[in-house]
Amino acid sequence: MDFYKEIQKYNASDIWTVRKVQVEDNTTLTTLSDPIGFIGSDFQRFYIHFSSAIQNPNNRYEYLVCGQTQVKTNICTFQGRFIINESRLYLTTDIPTLKQGFIIGNYELFENSDKKVTGILKGKFRSDFFISIDGQIKYDANEFLADGYENNQFEGNWTDYKSGMEKICNWGDFRIPGSVGLDEGAGQFMPTSKYINNGWKDYFKENKGQDSLTGNHKWWQIDK
Repeated sequence: MDFYKEIQKYNASDIWTVRKVQVEDNTTLTTLSDPIGFIGSDFQRFYIHFSSAIQNPNNRYEYLVCGQTQVKTNICTFQGRFIINESRLYLTTDIPTLKQGFIIGNYELFENSDKKVTGILKGKFRSDFFISIDGQIKYDANEFLADGYENNQFEGNWTDYKSGMEKICNWGDFRIPGSVGLDEGAGQFMPTSKYINNGWKDYFKENKGQDSLTGNHKWWQIDK
């Protein structure tokens, strides 16, 4: 069901900045970590953290966002925006009493040009949500325990400010779009050993391959 006109009446910021979610019928809040991602054809690990997302009062389909990225040892701040182009509600859901839906849009993120090897991230995204009892848009973790669960799927490119060089750069919660060749996991994301030296060793060291579940690796708090 088309929900595009209605979505502007809500504030969807929580989808991209939430730190704790309620998993299905569990009353205990589960801590989320940052997305997992890669950059380049060699699947170098890419980190991204959204510190804030603010709905533009003059254009309620636009969200002004900021945060940090990291590739290897290079940590950089960014500012940018999300633009919602489509939103729909599902006619039927696994939980009949719950209204669930998704958002599709474009993103444009500008890394700090004062830093070395920085650029612009552009592409498209899809985010899943539900409407809470009190009428708020919330991060949809209702299938969190199911194999292959994913949310906040971002797919696009990074373009170097100086050289204009372009690299594929994708990220997402629990799975990464366009990661065929990297992700060999069944029920959950698992990088293939072929690219283990491209930043993925820490994925196993931090939390035995499940750092996206625990949220303990707060790399963005390092000096930027």
